[in-house]
Amino acid sequence: MKKVYFDSAATTEVRPEVITKMVSVLKEDYGNPSSTHGYGRSAKNHIEQTRKNIARYLGVKASEIIFTSGGTEADNLAINSAVRDLGVKHIITTKIEHHAVLHTVQEIESRTDIVVSYVNINTDGSIDYKHLESLLSSSNEKVLVSLMHVNNEVGTILDIERVGNLCNKHEALFHSDMVQSIGHYNVNLSNLHVDFTAVSAHKFHGPKGVGFAYIRKNSGLKPLIFGGEQERGYRAGTESVHNIAGMDEALRLSYENLEEEKSYVTSLKQYFIDTLKNNIEGVKFNASCCDPEKSTYTLLSVCLPVSEEKAEILLFHLDINGIACSKGSACQSGSGKGSHVLTEILSDEDLQKPSIRFSLSKYNTKEEIEYTVDVLKKFIEE
Repeated sequence: MKKVYFDSAATTEVRPEVITKMVSVLKEDYGNPSSTHGYGRSAKNHIEQTRKNIARYLGVKASEIIFTSGGTEADNLAINSAVRDLGVKHIITTKIEHHAVLHTVQEIESRTDIVVSYVNINTDGSIDYKHLESLLSSSNEKVLVSLMHVNNEVGTILDIERVGNLCNKHEALFHSDMVQSIGHYNVNLSNLHVDFTAVSAHKFHGPKGVGFAYIRKNSGLKPLIFGGEQERGYRAGTESVHNIAGMDEALRLSYENLEEEKSYVTSLKQYFIDTLKNNIEGVKFNASCCDPEKSTYTLLSVCLPVSEEKAEILLFHLDINGIACSKGSACQSGSGKGSHVLTEILSDEDLQKPSIRFSLSKYNTKEEIEYTVDVLKKFIEE
């Protein structure tokens, strides 16, 4: 059976070079990085060199990079600690954030007197910037704004510079989940008014279980995990050296090949759009995912003209034909909960139809797109 992977927004295929690097570290540099002997120093070197490399890519200081288990932990660290340590009394976010942010904010709201405000969302998936400024200007409390850079379901890109400037103007803290953008875009954090970010290695062809937080120097944050003094005291526990080294290799390769791979994946996405339009009458594209200026080049969110009865087996049908992708309809049968993102931006009519997220990488081909569209076309016409 043919195998096609169009779910890179969920996790990416690990580059062979990354696996080689990780195996080498596991075999040869297995010392505890907190130990003072040679084995420990060798392991520690991988950690600190990775920290310096990441800092260079992002235009920040190495001391501002803190390794975590991934994006979710980094989001939790920034949001919880900002409320606990920095006097935040008002959180501004949206209802289309990743659940690592939404559920954290909801949990804080349930047990504290924190006020939570949600910025209005336009039908193209963008935020209402005027509403954001209104919320900021009307708040008399210390504010934390938490807005993701690239939406993981529909791919909408936040004008992060504009938001940072608004936050700076109103003396608000700014946290951005950048899980879907780091490794795919050049981002210089020194030019942005961003205080905290969250990043995950497995979104740019690295290993799962490792990521990092950017925490602006002298922010005043304190740790959530206590124990040893690892990670500048922000995160106790022995570091996962092989995962950190793998993340280093993955990020290096991502940025060294960024323009070439971005151009290739961008052309694939356009080919996907054109092929769907030419073969499936009534197909729609959610939010602004067809606009290369407003949406990431790695993701396509498609609303398909499929009846409610057939929608129940659409993903199953794709799966048995070897096609991996993600569902994304708020009313799609078979899911315990629908997409909170699509619920906010789609019409009631389109919410009744199945939406599929296809997310691409350098490993995909035009032949895979043709095969997938052919499978979809036959399913719809049966």
